[in-house]
Amino acid sequence: MNKQSDWNPDLYLKFMDERTRPSDDLVNRIRIDFKPARILDAGCGPGNSSMVLLNRWPGAGLTGVDNSPAMIDKAKTDYPRQEWVLSDIYNFEPDEKFDIIFSNAAIQWIPDHKKLFEKLFTLLADNGIIAVQIPEFREMVLGRLIDSLSQRERWRAAMDGCADLFTYNNFSYYYDLLAGRMKTVDIWETDYIHVMDSHMSILEWIRSTGLKPYLDCIGDEKERKDFENEVLAEIKKHYPEQKDGKVLFPFKRLFFIGYRI
Repeated sequence: MNKQSDWNPDLYLKFMDERTRPSDDLVNRIRIDFKPARILDAGCGPGNSSMVLLNRWPGAGLTGVDNSPAMIDKAKTDYPRQEWVLSDIYNFEPDEKFDIIFSNAAIQWIPDHKKLFEKLFTLLADNGIIAVQIPEFREMVLGRLIDSLSQRERWRAAMDGCADLFTYNNFSYYYDLLAGRMKTVDIWETDYIHVMDSHMSILEWIRSTGLKPYLDCIGDEKERKDFENEVLAEIKKHYPEQKDGKVLFPFKRLFFIGYRI
């Protein structure tokens, strides 16, 4: 398997409104009766979701952590007043604990979630809150299509193990993970129906996220383009155009919030 390339923040932010909407929903669902002093955005990306937190709690000190140099550079450029840290979450050792630990569409790239949450618990204040959103990509039609394509004879050898780069579990797993350490847990799933301009728009959306691990496994540029074309052909088969030419793109996401108080 080829080494994973860095993320492309400009491509990621092409669908900024759609990517930020789950952050809005998650932040607005947090029940809190005090003003948080310190907030951690774990896997902050280019900082778009972090700003949702500051819009609700403008007086809080926010720290964004991500292991992508490109994403951290973009966040520093766009939001220079905040603290952005280039680090793996396991190597992140702040001086103080956080009132809120937030993560939007990030932990699916981190293996071993039991170990991950043990780390997050050490960073959380005694009265703290953990709020997380995870795209359930493999539960979506598109995720299953891409995985099936990767098993075709042409791609099987190059893409062996690519699907293992996604890590997430079902809602029952995360409930048990949090319920043992948190006083209350709020957990839910949402199916967003995104209105896309075309089938190509769906391909462009996933090129910077769910499709990226598969493309990284292919060394040759022409081969990557061929795989993208196969994905696009499947998208056209399974996502019909509406009467106005738009394409509806259902996207399933899992949310959960744990409260220590």
